[in-house]
Amino acid sequence: MKATPIISCKTLALSASILLVFVVLLFSNQPNYFQTNIFQVTKRKPYESTTNISHLVFGLLGSTKTWHSRKPYIESWWRPNVTRGFLYLETDPTNDLLPWSHASPPFRISDDISKLLNEIKYVAPPLMARMVHGVIEVFREERERVRWYIMGDDDSMFFVDNLVDVLSTYDHTKYIYIGCHSECYMSNQIFSHDMGFGGAGLIMSYPLAKMVQKNIEDCFRRYPYVNSADLLLMTCVNDFGVSMTAHQGLHQIDLLGDVSGLLSSHPKVPLLSLHHIGRVDPLFRTMDCSESAKHLMKAANVDQSRLLQQTICYNRKLSWSFSLSWGFSVHIYEKIIPRSILKIPLETFKPWSWRFKPPFYIFNTRPLSNDPCAMPHVFSFDSIKKINDHEVLTNYVRMAPRGLPSCGLAGNHSADMVSRIEVLSPVTKPNQNGKTECCDVVTADGMEVAKIKLRDCTEDELIA
Repeated sequence: MKATPIISCKTLALSASILLVFVVLLFSNQPNYFQTNIFQVTKRKPYESTTNISHLVFGLLGSTKTWHSRKPYIESWWRPNVTRGFLYLETDPTNDLLPWSHASPPFRISDDISKLLNEIKYVAPPLMARMVHGVIEVFREERERVRWYIMGDDDSMFFVDNLVDVLSTYDHTKYIYIGCHSECYMSNQIFSHDMGFGGAGLIMSYPLAKMVQKNIEDCFRRYPYVNSADLLLMTCVNDFGVSMTAHQGLHQIDLLGDVSGLLSSHPKVPLLSLHHIGRVDPLFRTMDCSESAKHLMKAANVDQSRLLQQTICYNRKLSWSFSLSWGFSVHIYEKIIPRSILKIPLETFKPWSWRFKPPFYIFNTRPLSNDPCAMPHVFSFDSIKKINDHEVLTNYVRMAPRGLPSCGLAGNHSADMVSRIEVLSPVTKPNQNGKTECCDVVTADGMEVAKIKLRDCTEDELIA
């Protein structure tokens, strides 16, 4: 019998490789056969760029009756020819508002939707429908290269740099609705615990805003009795299958009186907004409400990433605790108090209404008292300057004597002599590792000026 030749595996593999190279060379210039390199792994195309201020559009609801007094709050943060958006008024501006300020957002007149409301027998106040209809109007005006729509009021302060940073962490191609709860428990109970309160800012991704503006008039027809614009918007959004994502950096400020206790113990999230600034005590005691807004923005314009961020450190020799709310206040306690306590706001404020029984707030509070070991010496933000390429210096001054004796339990080391506090912070943004920053008290013993320097916390450092 004639022997059959045996072809080895190596020979077959070599032949296959030669054939593959021949085919690739033969058709490499034929785009109809090979649209892409056959050895290239296809990847999903990334976003054209990271989110920036040009991707945000603001829709602010206002009135000619209130604009004169509220204009300073909007102009404190609005950046002409940079920030995108409009102020929506119910009628043409009155003569006292003209000529229109270049420092204000451009205005638009809200659509007349009275015919629609009569047709559907809308029984809620027309203002509620007008506010929600604003989503249609701002979407109609601005659609090119928009990723996020932020709806607010004419007394809403927004911190745009922080908004950009926070919204950059979300996927703007998804259906996203971001808002915040009211600080007052009963406000959430009356309306909804799942609703965003509009003065603090209601944020919608482009796909969600597009869907809302297309269907919002049908929502009016389904819910003609809903007497809250925020509740109506939430109801419509929920019917589309989208729920609110709550963010602690948005602040409705449904409070009265002195809100410094709240702002001095801000959660560890970027500050995104403040509402009702004209309805509470001025943020800075020597200024009125509008001047206070401008003063706060002096710090915000240098470093929004640290604004109101709480940093705590100690002078253990004197048994003093320092609690810094960057750009707003510094508190000195004549006792070592852990962060777990100092992060709870002092109840310097009052609830929106006394008609309801406790609990008044959706967060814990520390009561005010005459205990010198529990009450702080308070210093308010005074000035800010960049001293070199690496550091920023903020100054905080005592507004008034504390009016209490020294803390005997901690050795009677009084802080009454301290009149000013200097804080050095890095130019770079805080480390985003999930921890707060730490700080060192550089000098304080027997000095009128205490000095603090911010730094990253060490790996196992306790703030206690």
